[in-house]
Amino acid sequence: MDLCYPCYTQLAKNTQCCYHCARPLDIPAHLSPLCGRCLSHQQAFDATVAPFIHHGAVRHLIAGLKFSADYKNARLLGRLLAERQIQNSQLPDCLIPVPLHKARYRQRGFNQSIEIARAVGKVLHLPVDVNSCIRHRDTPHQTQLTAKQRCTNMKNAFSLVKPITAKHVAIIDDVMTTGSTVHELAVLLKKSGVARVEVWVCARAT
Repeated sequence: MDLCYPCYTQLAKNTQCCYHCARPLDIPAHLSPLCGRCLSHQQAFDATVAPFIHHGAVRHLIAGLKFSADYKNARLLGRLLAERQIQNSQLPDCLIPVPLHKARYRQRGFNQSIEIARAVGKVLHLPVDVNSCIRHRDTPHQTQLTAKQRCTNMKNAFSLVKPITAKHVAIIDDVMTTGSTVHELAVLLKKSGVARVEVWVCARAT
């Protein structure tokens, strides 16, 4: 990997977290597999994999990819994410990167989630589906929005343009903050007949 071992050991690992949304927990995860929010309001996806906390070097890598088109960061982030799942005996049928609206795609020139998904797929030998789902609403940036505003902002933002035959899917994204984006995409996938939807992100915001 494009990372030495001493630097890898300094990355903020997300080792104690909620099984469902990967929110970091103050107590060991085996004592309480779900956080308080998921106990009271579970979202449409079934589980979340987030190896790191969105802090320090991981945050720098994601920002460099997303805002400066440092494609090499996608290769590293995807490899780190794939390493978390490489021993998983129940891998999904395919990976679905969170889509960008076509206007945002033209502005940025690429979709960081697709770049990460391609790196993950290469390691785990999984297909990447970039054609079945689209973001048909050009939603405003979520950075400055509250959790409630994020949910409203993403409501019905995605649609299917071709059938999905996969029964087990992993949604790929760079960071999860509230989970509103991947929740909406998971709702769509579940309605289309997907039985299990996981969320795989590089990092979880606290």
